[in-house]
Amino acid sequence: MDNRAPLFFCLSFVVFVLDQVTKLAVVSWLAVFDVIRVLPFFNLVYYRNTGSAFGMFRNLGNIFFIAVSAVAVVIVSLMIVKDRENRLGFSLILGGAAGNLADRVARGSVVDFLEVYAGRFYWPAFNIADSALTVGIALLVLNAVRETVRKR
Repeated sequence: MDNRAPLFFCLSFVVFVLDQVTKLAVVSWLAVFDVIRVLPFFNLVYYRNTGSAFGMFRNLGNIFFIAVSAVAVVIVSLMIVKDRENRLGFSLILGGAAGNLADRVARGSVVDFLEVYAGRFYWPAFNIADSALTVGIALLVLNAVRETVRKR
């Protein structure tokens, strides 16, 4: 492991802590299904997600998601050490995966609390971990596209 890899693990830890602190605040201050309108397109809510993204595959059960998340945490940790080009993306993915894994272990579901909408059209509620996962995956895709273009 080179001397920069620990910095990326620190970033993952910061994402994890921000995710857990915000979820603790939501669980402490709101009841399940409470909604607080913040802006004309944004609510703070309290939902418990037993599935994956958008609540899909909830019938697979919490143990399945814990196992998949634990494997992902190990693999992504190894990628932070091995893949210097994609460490930022992998560190965001690690922090997000660990945050949602901690929820599944502690609560049996993931706490979602950020809700964006336009009129009657609502994006499914999400959290800091989901945001980090999304940005991390986007960075990996952008790096892959950039590398493909560079090779041409």
